Amino acid sequence: MRFVCIYRARETNEPPTPGHLAEMGRLIEEMTAAGTLIATGGCLPSALGARIRRTGGDYRVTDGPFTEAKEVVGGFAILEARSKEHAIELNKRFLAVAGDGEVELRQLAEAPVEAGAA
Repeated sequence: MRFVCIYRARETNEPPTPGHLAEMGRLIEEMTAAGTLIATGGCLPSALGARIRRTGGDYRVTDGPFTEAKEVVGGFAILEARSKEHAIELNKRFLAVAGDGEVELRQLAEAPVEAGAA
């Protein structure tokens, strides 16, 4: 089963410390080697982003920073897990390194495998 994990936290505009980056690097390396981490990425500050909303055929673009938000998307990961419970445990390990924040965990839809496909 594949899951997308969307990490949200308070935006501090402080870069991570070298120690924190090293600890996160070790976790990423370990989970990649185990085959549970498929992809990951961090987000730059929301001041560099935008939100695009469509309502009734009209588009509204709001440039960052998103000061009204208590938390912003800080990054994402795609996991391969045996079950939802396994994905939850993997995210607990991530949060233990990342610090305070939350992860929204969503199972990804997968196309059915056709008979005879290799």
